[in-house]
Amino acid sequence: STFLQRGYDQLVHDVAIQNLPVVFALDRAGIVGADGATHMGAFDIAFVRCIPNMGMLTPADEAECRQALSAAYAQNHPVAVRYPRGAGAGVPVPADLHPMPWGKGEVRRGGGSAQPAGQRVAILAFGTLLYPALQAAEALGATVANMRFVKPLDADLVKQLAAEHDLIVTVEEGCVMGGAGSAVAEALAAAGIAKPLLVLGLPDQFVEHGDPAKLLGLCGLDAAGIEQAIRTRLAATAVA
Repeated sequence: STFLQRGYDQLVHDVAIQNLPVVFALDRAGIVGADGATHMGAFDIAFVRCIPNMGMLTPADEAECRQALSAAYAQNHPVAVRYPRGAGAGVPVPADLHPMPWGKGEVRRGGGSAQPAGQRVAILAFGTLLYPALQAAEALGATVANMRFVKPLDADLVKQLAAEHDLIVTVEEGCVMGGAGSAVAEALAAAGIAKPLLVLGLPDQFVEHGDPAKLLGLCGLDAAGIEQAIRTRLAATAVA
C-alpha cells in the first residue's frame, strides 16, 4: 500500500487513463505495526477510489481475499485489492476460486432494525474490521454489513440499510478523510438521504510503530472502541 504512493503517477498515467486490466494487490494495507509511520497503509482507499476506471476491493479475511483477487482478475479495467500484513482471521479457505459478485456487499448480522426506535444501528464494515464490528454488534444488537467493495460501492445496500436504521456507522482500517466512509456519505447525499452517519477509521495523523492490536485499540478500532463510539453517538443523539 505505502509503495503504491510512490508509483501514483504510473497508476494514473500508465494504467488508469488507458483503462488497462491491471490488478494491484495492495499488501500491508492499514496498520502494519513495527515498520512505523513510513509503511502504514493508511491512504490507499482515498487515493485509489478518486481515480476514474479504478475498482477498489476490501476483503475481510483470507477466503474473501482469494475471491476478491479472482473478481479483480476477471475485470477489463484496473482494480486494487487491499489486504493487511500478517495472518488472516483463520477462516477456512475454499479450494475453488469463484469470484465474489461484483460490486455487492452482504449482510452478515441482522437484527438492528428490530431494536427500539432511535437505537437501530447498522455497521458497514470495510475489510478486516468486519470481525471487531461483529463483536461490537453483539453487544449493541446492531446489523452488520460486510461491504467488500469501496468502488463500485453497493449503493443499493447502503440505501436499504439507511431506510431500516437510525444510525449508519462505517468502519475501515484506513484514513477517514476521503476513505470508505466518505464514499458512503457521498452515496447517501446523491440519493437525497439525510441520515446520521458515524465514520470510524484511522485519525488524521501519522500512526507510529507498535503492536498492531494495541495501535488499533488506541485508534478506537477494536471491538471495544467501536462499541463505545457508537454508544457515545447514540447517547448524544438521544440528548439532542
